[in-house]
Amino acid sequence: MPDHGTGASAPTPTPTRVSPGQLEELRVLGAESRWVRNGDVDLHVLDYGGDKPPLLVLPGITSPAITWDFVVAPLRDLVRPVVMDLRGRGLSGPGDGYRAGDFAQDAQAAIEQLELDRPIVLGHSLGARIGAALAASGTAQLRSTILVDPPLSGPDRGPYPTSREAFSAQLDQGYAGTTGDEVRAFYPQWPRAELLLRARWLNTCEEAAVLATYDEFTREDFFPWWAAVSAPAAFIRGGDSPVVTESGAAEAATVNPAASQHVVAGAGHMVPWDRYAEFMAQLRALLQDHLASAG
Repeated sequence: MPDHGTGASAPTPTPTRVSPGQLEELRVLGAESRWVRNGDVDLHVLDYGGDKPPLLVLPGITSPAITWDFVVAPLRDLVRPVVMDLRGRGLSGPGDGYRAGDFAQDAQAAIEQLELDRPIVLGHSLGARIGAALAASGTAQLRSTILVDPPLSGPDRGPYPTSREAFSAQLDQGYAGTTGDEVRAFYPQWPRAELLLRARWLNTCEEAAVLATYDEFTREDFFPWWAAVSAPAAFIRGGDSPVVTESGAAEAATVNPAASQHVVAGAGHMVPWDRYAEFMAQLRALLQDHLASAG
């Protein structure tokens, strides 16, 4: 595939947790594996190429970049998707910190080293918190920000609705060689293909990275970042999500009244997986609107 920028580093050694079969799955995916570096952290991204405006995708806490292929591949008529393996996930190396600001610096490194011109940032769950922190920092010139079901937990706000133990249990299954049926126990609405993909890739998420990130969900507050995110911006939630409740969504609308608010009916927290067609219709409409308004 052609190179899409001059600043990315050469490929780094593959983490031992990644198998030859997983590398082959990436090779035939239709996206180019590229590398950037933030300090001592080597970061892997999937670059789908093309000459459209860039869409930088920031996944959730246990979602390697490849798990977003079913969302981003159909969007190449509108955007050039670039999906990050967050530190400690997929092919990316671990870091010494897992606060939102640490991840946001990784995203900033990707923007600079891959020469992404005014990207749209799309983040889900943890990625939505990262996207908000990145936009609020003012370090990157963004076309727009689209946040999907960000955890609203934080100091004096109550815990994240999925327990730390549940994440550990899923990771243990992943390391042991989980199956689509075992994954379905946690995600009953998902299509079979995505259950199997998660089963193949969950083992690339390092437990220390996941649990350290999880702990920050109660230490850091999403709302100060969200208040500083400038328009155009959009907030999408699952209609049945336990992570963004109706009261949480109302607070988000009050804190940032310039952002548009959207609900995907019938979806839980894993919005695109739970209600794919409905989510994609809303996302495409938002992307078209943001591309038009940003010029």
